[in-house]
Amino acid sequence: MQQVKGTVLKSRLAFVKDHFGEPGLEKLLAGLSQADRDALKMVLPITWYSFDLGKRLDDAIVTVLAGGDQAFFERLGEESARKNLTTFHKAFLTPGDPHAFLSKAGTIYGLYYEKGRREYQKTGEREGVLRTWDAETFSVPDCLTIVGWHRHALEMCGVKNPKVVEEECRAKGGAICSYRVTWG
Repeated sequence: MQQVKGTVLKSRLAFVKDHFGEPGLEKLLAGLSQADRDALKMVLPITWYSFDLGKRLDDAIVTVLAGGDQAFFERLGEESARKNLTTFHKAFLTPGDPHAFLSKAGTIYGLYYEKGRREYQKTGEREGVLRTWDAETFSVPDCLTIVGWHRHALEMCGVKNPKVVEEECRAKGGAICSYRVTWG
């Protein structure tokens, strides 16, 4: 069964608290089962957790707080990049060299997900493709966090007008998850 690091869950909970306050967080948690609430009481960043727990949390965020707007997760991804790439994973940033940053996609993926892999292929001077292979589980909200995370990470590398477009998604019937990355 696919697992994710606690940092994934912590970033979602922190985003909810930052944007909806303690009442919003309480409302979100009330929308989950008692078992999920218990599991989310003390999330440790370096511990592996069930991807399904994260998916249930994502579903609750969409339903309870985001009014059904799945794009909410792009903003969550941006916030996660801002927090993680200024603290825990700051060494991954390569200001002025976005291809060097994106070439670390496989290593970064392994920090967040237990199974599967992500690869980067440079396809032009200001373009490339990220592909996620062999992940056992997947979800539309998780894919959207990837879009927002990489877009903001590229901004943190000094890129102007980065675009990350999901071209294929397993959660939508694709064989892999594939993201076209471009910048001006």
